[in-house]
Amino acid sequence: MDRKLLDLLVCPTTRQPLFPLDGRGLQALNAAIARGGVVRGSGDAQTQALREALVTRDRKTVYIVDDGIPLLDAENALATAQVEGFPAA
Repeated sequence: MDRKLLDLLVCPTTRQPLFPLDGRGLQALNAAIARGGVVRGSGDAQTQALREALVTRDRKTVYIVDDGIPLLDAENALATAQVEGFPAA
């Protein structure tokens, strides 16, 4: 993702800056998705593994990046509290 764009993006709910989700976080999230334990903000299950995502500074919310486009809406947000062992910063 373009660094200039990333510098402009913030969480629509908390206004925290967003950062690319690191490999450890992505791995933990995808493992939870594979187990069927991840639900989007809309209440729908997240069934597809993520290739790229953004995370808030406090690491409580993850936003999906789909084909280079960040989905920055509450319906697509993933709460990291539902991912057992989600790595801290």
